Amino acid sequence: MMRSSTLAILGRCHRLKLRSTKESVNSGARSLSSSVPTARIEELDETDKATPPHQIRWNPKRASKLIKKIADASSHTKNDRKDQHGRLLTDVTTTKGDSLKVKGMAPSPSHAIFTGEASVPITSKLRIITPQDDTPQGVWPMFRIMDETGIFRDGSSDGYIEHSVSLPSSSNVEPKTGQNSSTAKTTPFDLDLLRTSLLSQYPVYKNEIEESFLLQPSPSEYPDTLSKNTLLRAHRHMMRLRQMDNILQNAQRQGRISFYMSCRGEEAIHIGSASALKLQDTVFAQYREAGLLMWRGFTLEQFTNQCFSNDLDLGRGRQMPIHYGSRALNYHTISSPLGTQLPQAVGAAYKLKLSALNRRMTNPDSAEEEGSVAVAFFGDGCASTTDFHSACNFAATLQAPVIFFCRNNGYAISTPVTEQYAGDGIVSRAPGYGMAGIRVDGNDIFAVHAAVRAARSYAIENSAPVLIEAKTYRQSHHSTSDDSTRYRSTEELHSFKNKSDPLKRFNAFLENQGWMGKEDFASIRDEERIDVIKAMTSAEQRPPPKLETMFQDVYHDIPPHLERQQEQLLSHMKKYPGQY
Repeated sequence: MMRSSTLAILGRCHRLKLRSTKESVNSGARSLSSSVPTARIEELDETDKATPPHQIRWNPKRASKLIKKIADASSHTKNDRKDQHGRLLTDVTTTKGDSLKVKGMAPSPSHAIFTGEASVPITSKLRIITPQDDTPQGVWPMFRIMDETGIFRDGSSDGYIEHSVSLPSSSNVEPKTGQNSSTAKTTPFDLDLLRTSLLSQYPVYKNEIEESFLLQPSPSEYPDTLSKNTLLRAHRHMMRLRQMDNILQNAQRQGRISFYMSCRGEEAIHIGSASALKLQDTVFAQYREAGLLMWRGFTLEQFTNQCFSNDLDLGRGRQMPIHYGSRALNYHTISSPLGTQLPQAVGAAYKLKLSALNRRMTNPDSAEEEGSVAVAFFGDGCASTTDFHSACNFAATLQAPVIFFCRNNGYAISTPVTEQYAGDGIVSRAPGYGMAGIRVDGNDIFAVHAAVRAARSYAIENSAPVLIEAKTYRQSHHSTSDDSTRYRSTEELHSFKNKSDPLKRFNAFLENQGWMGKEDFASIRDEERIDVIKAMTSAEQRPPPKLETMFQDVYHDIPPHLERQQEQLLSHMKKYPGQY
């Protein structure tokens, strides 16, 4: 009864809202007609006009479209805007997908635009907001290191600057002779020289550059790249991930596998966070984080074996495609229900905390050992589930070392963020739970890496949870069962593809450093494409799992009732051999 009455109240509110919207649209059209004669305001459909008031249906998409047209028309007559500090920004353009561009300012943008025309101020300062800190004024800032051009920021054009913080200026640093500091090239593939060069050019990121694992060679050779160069491995993995997505999605369209989900446009989140974590950190992914598993050593053969559910599939063909898992790589198997991984991650983190305390009590020398965290990945839509609330509350009250990593990619299947929440994204909820939080540019691999590394250190040192919100854009359909053109325009999609693609940004950085060029990128793309096709062809030709595996893995020893079921099944198949 309570739920039905609540829905009835919401329905009435929607009808009242529709009437109010219609009135504001008509009044807005009248007020704009004199100052903006070219503005076109769409009226409500004739069908809606003729509908009795008690039968009017609220269409939020249509209403928001009408309101947006009024706002767009108004923006042509008033271009002056102020930031959260009251500073005037002139000649601001807010075309979908563009960053705010201000005449007379440095090339680096001060703000970034994401789905729903949300303007987010950019900061060059890496800072996790703890429960003891004052929350940011206005919109929470987004931490970024590298702009879309592949050039590091210098901090001079940040859209959010704390009054008590003074960032070191890069303008006082002398660039190398005959080179521009923003594009100074280094000896190809030498991470030590690259790190030194970046430090001299961008002192604002001193800690991030010195501590970044991406900019440090591995002590031993990576088996999948036969190199110690961590940065080039990260780049190749992003290329590999995109090629795997392209080919396996096409395989589903051809009927060769039953289902697939692509992570196109979110690769920097995968590789940036994976490279900042340790193998002992337990990962609870949702279903769009294959890159973390890839970084830990999951091979293309293992990915394709799972998607084709053959005899080498670690899950023995019991899961849908892309529901990967690996005990050896500390990556829990994906589960389809939304949000279930969040409270599970808190439980795992609490167990890690108790185990660490027990080790210290029994062996004081173990206090020097590095701790571990649990990491839960989820989307913006998942943050609307009850499991999200339960997990955050448990984590904060139990002081569990867990990282909640939200991929805010603009859409929860077909629901845009404008209909998902009315507040400032997801990270702004952290103070309410009494936990730390940080917002990061999810298309910047360096920023994601730095944020996750800092969050991991905070969670271990304070035995406390951290909420990370990574702003990005989902370039693919939600899954192969989805057609995203039904709820977003192709213009929007192409705009974000062109201006905020994480792989394009990483490519630009390597080009600026003189490490690679377009021919190198094409060569790597072809190599990875061939490797994926080889793995897929091999997986497709393998037989399915053996029948007896149906009764394994549930119990350590098969109980009598499962033995009877197995005998009945084999007897039935023997009786009707032509049917199976």
